[in-house]
Parts: sequence; C-alpha cells; structure tokens
Amino acid sequence: MTAPIRLAISTCPNDTFAFHGLLTRAVDWRGLDFQVDLLDIDELNQRCAAGAADVCKVSFHAALDMAGEVVVLPSGSALGFGVGPLLLAAKPGTQPERLDQLTLCPGAKTTAALLFRLFHPQTTAIEHVVFSDIMPRLQAGTADFGVCIHEGRFTWQQQGLACVEDLGERWEQATGCPLPLGGIVASRRLPAEVIAAVQAVIHDSLQLALADPAVALPTMRAHAQEFDDHVLRQHVDLYVNGWTVDLGSTGQRALEELSRRAAAVGIGSGSRLEVWAA
Repeated sequence: MTAPIRLAISTCPNDTFAFHGLLTRAVDWRGLDFQVDLLDIDELNQRCAAGAADVCKVSFHAALDMAGEVVVLPSGSALGFGVGPLLLAAKPGTQPERLDQLTLCPGAKTTAALLFRLFHPQTTAIEHVVFSDIMPRLQAGTADFGVCIHEGRFTWQQQGLACVEDLGERWEQATGCPLPLGGIVASRRLPAEVIAAVQAVIHDSLQLALADPAVALPTMRAHAQEFDDHVLRQHVDLYVNGWTVDLGSTGQRALEELSRRAAAVGIGSGSRLEVWAA
C-alpha cells in the first residue's frame, strides 16, 4: 500500500459525475488510498499551488504557473467546443468599455479570468469572487459584468441577466482549437507507477459513469449549486466528452495554444504543459 493520495476535485457536476465511481469505491482503487476533498475551483488552484495536493483538478490557467511541478493526466479534463464561460451584464445593451466598470471573475487563476484578460485587456476594475456569488451580485446591482461558469451558463436568462459574449466562442474563432478549461494534474514528485495507477482509476471511474449516467446523479446532487436534474445532465453533456476520457493530440495542441497566448501577455511560468504518458 502506498502513502495516501491527497486528491482534490471540484464540486461541479462534470467532476462529481466523472469521479462518482472513485468517490463511492464502485471502481477498484488499484491498491491506492485516496483522501478526497471537494472544493471550489479557486480553492483548488490555491491548494495545488501550495503543494497541498498530490492529484488535483485545476484551471489550466493555474496549471501554467505550475507546469514544471505537475503533469496533466490524460483523463478528467474539461475541454471542448461550446464550453466557454459567458460574459454577463447586469443591464441589457451594455459593454465593458469604461475602465471603472466592475467585472467579477471566478478566481484570479481560473481559465475564465485568463480569457477575460486576453480579450478585454482594457478592463482594470476586476474583482475575484466565488463563482456562485457572481450572478447574485449582478442581480443586486453591485457589479456591472461577470464571467459566468458552471451551472450558471444554463440559468442566467432565468435570473434576468444579459449575455455580452461567449468567451469560448471567441477563443474558438481566434484559435480553431477546443477551449481547455481545466484538468487533472499530478505532482511530479509521485512515482511513475503511482501516477499510472491514479490515471487508470480515473479512467475506470469515467467509463463507469458514461456506461450508466443515471448512477452518478446522487453524487452530483449532493454537491451541486443547482439541484435540477435536467440542468445537471446538461452540464455533463456539455463538459464531459471524448477529450475528457483522453486528451489526445487535439487536447495537447489546445494546451500548447493556451500556453503560447498566455506567455504573450506575461502569464504562466513559460514552461509548456505536458500530458502524462506511460
């Protein structure tokens, strides 16, 4: 038996769907001992940066800062077309044009925040908050704009908000690549055989949920901000795809494009994100 593996993932439905089998031990842990925490994505980015997790879901923005210390696992990523964050406005017909207009972003190291910086570099009034606070703040009129992720992508119209643009679509038009939002990284301190076993367990857990998606619903409901099963399924349909099972060459190209564009504006460590291979 190896030392406990400190695993940290997000509470969003695509992670609780993918990790249902691992969380419930419905798949073989392959001799590993997982100690699992479920956290907000900004907390995950901070925990991984502090070296307080062995395997962690992180924003690829945050992973760029740690590229020399972590390796991206082939399974477990959120990457695709039509999956990007939305830039929402509190009032219809407004655009982020003035420097004093306040925009809320879900954490300084989220990929959503990186996209906003890439495409709206003139905005200086940015506040980083927990993602679930963004739409309520817009409704209350205490911010002008917000970058919306997770379940809010499907519910913003019900909240009376306006969509300025889909930042993911803008990325796709600029690069031709699927948008790499976040993925599972493993510390390079782990032995290769342990990383291989972790990757295999995650792959098994994904395959279990994909074979019978309904089986993961109780785990998803237990941690979701939005409890409507239809919204939870929409979330999984959007963020879980073939690249979640295996990033492959297309996923690697997307990560290289993100690395290049981030480096051009001074973001990241300068090292290329590496996808682990046995």
